Amino acid sequence: MGFLDGLMGNASEVDREKIAKELEEVLVEGEEFQSGYKVLRDSFIFTDKRLILIDKQGMTGKKVGYHSIPYNSVTHFSVETAGSFDLESELKIWLSGTSEPIGKTFKKDSPIQEVQRNLAKYVL
Repeated sequence: MGFLDGLMGNASEVDREKIAKELEEVLVEGEEFQSGYKVLRDSFIFTDKRLILIDKQGMTGKKVGYHSIPYNSVTHFSVETAGSFDLESELKIWLSGTSEPIGKTFKKDSPIQEVQRNLAKYVL
């Protein structure tokens, strides 16, 4: 992913070796990384057990938030693709026990459909 793509928010697949090292302390025994997408500094990581949203914070990105979502807690999700004049796509995920969804914004031409397809694969 080029620097300009990152600034524009275009998603790309994560580097498998780099993410494996980053997730060493996060994954439980027997849990396996399946696929992942990166948008700027944030990532969507699909494992065989859950979706992990990685939120890198601060100027250096050393502060990291890991939002772990077991697939069985997803009640529904939606994708809104960018139109002719709308430059952003949006993914919303509703979890059981919550009224407000988790929302993530993607720039136009990001592979939001791939992210949605992976989410559907594990949730449905």
